[in-house]
Amino acid sequence: MGICPICNGFESSETTCKQCQSVMEDKGRVIDYFDDYSPYMEIDGMKKIDGYEQTLQQHQCAHLLYCNHCQTEQVIFIQE
Repeated sequence: MGICPICNGFESSETTCKQCQSVMEDKGRVIDYFDDYSPYMEIDGMKKIDGYEQTLQQHQCAHLLYCNHCQTEQVIFIQE
């Protein structure tokens, strides 16, 4: 199990929106949006059902990004 540098505040996301070129806001881990208890569940267990095959095997953390300017959403994968 790795440590996500964005979740732990070591780094920040500076991803640019592909639609309008604005800086996108990091909304956190995708797995935290599954239900009310997701943020409290074991991370590797949640990665087994997150819909992204590589997150568990390649030690990646899937983050949801949102553009406040054009309302575009994007998922990025952060290496842990």
